[in-house]
Amino acid sequence: MKKITVKIIRKGNARDLPIPFYATVGSSGVDLYADVEGEVTISSGEVKLISCGIYIEMPEGYEAQIRPRSGLALKHGISLVNTPGTIDSDYRGLINLIMINMGKEDFVIKRGHRVAQMVIKEVTRADFVEVDTICETERACGGFGHTGI
Repeated sequence: MKKITVKIIRKGNARDLPIPFYATVGSSGVDLYADVEGEVTISSGEVKLISCGIYIEMPEGYEAQIRPRSGLALKHGISLVNTPGTIDSDYRGLINLIMINMGKEDFVIKRGHRVAQMVIKEVTRADFVEVDTICETERACGGFGHTGI
């Protein structure tokens, strides 16, 4: 298993929140914690920006993907609007989550709640070359649902 170093700074008033860590040997992602004052309610159908209270420095050639937590999605309908979110290697701003409540009930986020997960991925870059034609395939232009249910 390949390991890299990701530098992290906790926002001044977020020093009480844990630094992300892998909960088990087989974990692919680390939890991100809510940096809210007391608690914040996300009403059914509402979108809110929630701070994680951290800044990171990703090594060049890597990205951090921000994903919903499956338990929050299943039990409460809580997700991220732009999932997966991407933190590029040259981004140095505060990590925030665009959270949405797709559930039927209001959802309360308390300080320190685990609200998302972050997975570190290697990045492949492509060179795009304009051409006159591209090769044919059996599928061709078949799009959404073209193979049936």
